Amino acid sequence: MEGWIDAAAAAERLGVKPATLYAYVSRGVLRRRRDTDGRRSLFDAAQVEELARRGRPRRPPGPGELAIESEITALGPDRPYYRGRDVLDLAGTATFEQVAAWLWSGGSPSADDGWEPRADGVAAAVAAQSGLPSGLLPMDRLQLIAAALAATDPLRHRLDDDGVTATARSLIAGLVEALPPAAGPGPGGGPPAAGRIAVRLWRRLCPRPPEPALLRAFEAALVLLADHELAASTVAARVAASVRADPYAVVVSGLGVLSGPLHGGASYGAERLLAEVADPAGASRAVAGRLRAGERVPGLGHPVYRSGDARCALLLDLVRDAAPGHGRLAAAESVLDEARRQGLPPPNIDFALAVLGAVAGLVPGAGEAVFAVARTCGWVAHALEEYRRATPLRPRAVYTGTPVRAPGGRGYAR
Repeated sequence: MEGWIDAAAAAERLGVKPATLYAYVSRGVLRRRRDTDGRRSLFDAAQVEELARRGRPRRPPGPGELAIESEITALGPDRPYYRGRDVLDLAGTATFEQVAAWLWSGGSPSADDGWEPRADGVAAAVAAQSGLPSGLLPMDRLQLIAAALAATDPLRHRLDDDGVTATARSLIAGLVEALPPAAGPGPGGGPPAAGRIAVRLWRRLCPRPPEPALLRAFEAALVLLADHELAASTVAARVAASVRADPYAVVVSGLGVLSGPLHGGASYGAERLLAEVADPAGASRAVAGRLRAGERVPGLGHPVYRSGDARCALLLDLVRDAAPGHGRLAAAESVLDEARRQGLPPPNIDFALAVLGAVAGLVPGAGEAVFAVARTCGWVAHALEEYRRATPLRPRAVYTGTPVRAPGGRGYAR
């Protein structure tokens, strides 16, 4: 194949729907250009052929098999778009609750939308944590909290849209409410749930009252992290939802994957990096030490946004505006200077989240908790799409092991 072909020909060769082609474009997998009159999209035929040979199954995906089509989030060159809306605009104008309503249904929250946890669920989640070590990170607690909340909710198997979104609001509020308050004696202490989720979560992660500018950055982080298309944890959540697992099980699936150091746990690595840096010389030592050991420098580079993560840039600017001249901000700037000097990739949202935590004085591991609470919103949005479908997701393997013989002794060709 040579030259450029139209969308119909490209989709036929890859065995996908035209909408999937444009998802490939948004992820940088395929190149696209307009024809001379600007009316048609054309695709590089050689690139289509290479993708077909390298990554396309032997037959087009059947019902429920990956690839997954979704109306929720598209990935642009440097940022996601939630149902067509720029996440940077949303982070500057919308609350977390408003963004949740947008992701779940494309609408705005109603006046009677309740974000209150079940009291018996919080009590069970608090009791479940009673034997845990006191220094446990919030992310480790959240996995246990989600399971405890599920055990007390008799309505968790309602999988209609209204039932799922009502469960989701209670679930997210419960995840926050059952965490130990940063300034209190134990899990579930302090005042009852009230106010926006951002305010409630701040109280669980910071021993000081929120300053307005830092709280604005904190809520922006929740919005920026609410969804990111088919990240690994979202695939796990969608698979769970596709077999009709309840919303709590969907969230537990997502949390398990999110905790990995190459996913939501990356912010904790960036947090520890910043903790080592007391001055510009410390930045050089911290970065060089990781490079010498053959390690990745946490918080730098992104597999999708190769030229820079706009979510990181926005969040860093909000933190700079909120705390100009702060010592922890200066430490972060020295790390970025050293990374540029070493020719390393630009920072990502995990780095900005770690900077926010350092400047605001959040508890250790707070960035992971912010990521987890935020992304729960996205997992629910993806679960809603799966609940409306009729078949489980069934990824297929390309078998590369010992050749299998059919009955009668004939071998299957690879």
